[in-house]
Amino acid sequence: MYSETEDLVRDLAENAEGVCRAYLPAGRREGSYWIVGDLQNNPGRSLFVRLTGPASGPGAAGKFTDGATGEHGDLLDIIRARTGITRFPDLLAEARAHLGRPQPVVPDTHEPRKAKAPGGTPAAAARLFAASNPITGTLAETYLRSRGITQFGANGALRFHPKCWHREEGQTRSIPRPAMIAAVTDGAGAVQGVHRTWLAPDGQGKAAVNPERRAMGHLLGNAVRLNPHDDILVVGEGIETMLSLSEAAPGLPVWAALSSGHLGAVLLPEGLQRLYIAIDRDPAGQRAAGRLSARASEVGVRVRVLEPRLGDFNDDLRANGKDALRQHLAGQIGPEDRHRLPS
Repeated sequence: MYSETEDLVRDLAENAEGVCRAYLPAGRREGSYWIVGDLQNNPGRSLFVRLTGPASGPGAAGKFTDGATGEHGDLLDIIRARTGITRFPDLLAEARAHLGRPQPVVPDTHEPRKAKAPGGTPAAAARLFAASNPITGTLAETYLRSRGITQFGANGALRFHPKCWHREEGQTRSIPRPAMIAAVTDGAGAVQGVHRTWLAPDGQGKAAVNPERRAMGHLLGNAVRLNPHDDILVVGEGIETMLSLSEAAPGLPVWAALSSGHLGAVLLPEGLQRLYIAIDRDPAGQRAAGRLSARASEVGVRVRVLEPRLGDFNDDLRANGKDALRQHLAGQIGPEDRHRLPS
């Protein structure tokens, strides 16, 4: 009997290295294995994924083992761990998207009532974003200001929800907590996902929970479009990182890809001439920048990499202030775009 799950697992295994590069970019290939620190994509050598082998049974391709924790599983488990997806249908949807498969068409049942979209889908993400409030005067604004950020993006991609459900890692019960909500949109501007950052009760930092952040929906290829692009674009990982660049240079069009894995897969807009990749100072960010740079160069887009002095550009902003950050950027921005930096 046909099982789509088994079929997806088999196709993922046949593309095991591509899956690892997308979801565990901090690792690297060594022989027949992908080696990385753990399922959280930390650098190291504890977790290994078999890249070659039979379709099933001992030594099958796509199987992983973490020598430090004893965890083991397949590539679907890796995708689940890296995306935070909790519902199995949404996990299969993410796997299909990675493989470039079409999503199944749900037959029309002629039900008089419209079915509620399941959690984790783009429809559910759009519902959550629509139910959230403008950021001004909320804990989300307080949080961003505590990070040295006063520019919140011109596209209205950030909102606040006072009671966004959060489930602690390993628990089954969800608790409503205040959260900053970011819209992940596609090239047409449609909400395909959301990113949630749960906040401390006073807004002075993130909530003391695990996880502090979680994304839902279709993320691959999409981004949090904080400012509208024109013929140039600046793209990086974190929301706070990219807003820090806007703080120093409000004229820069910035997007946040949310992770190093997704940074390398961002779909670039048509008509783009110059791309700036704002990296975090870590190996995963540098590798993601290399992947995106190669893709951009293939279509004739000129690429420059922006590097922070410290761990990321928000660290730079908080430690040195926006004037120093602007000066640092001026040394990396191309001469044709320096007019975008305030004098």
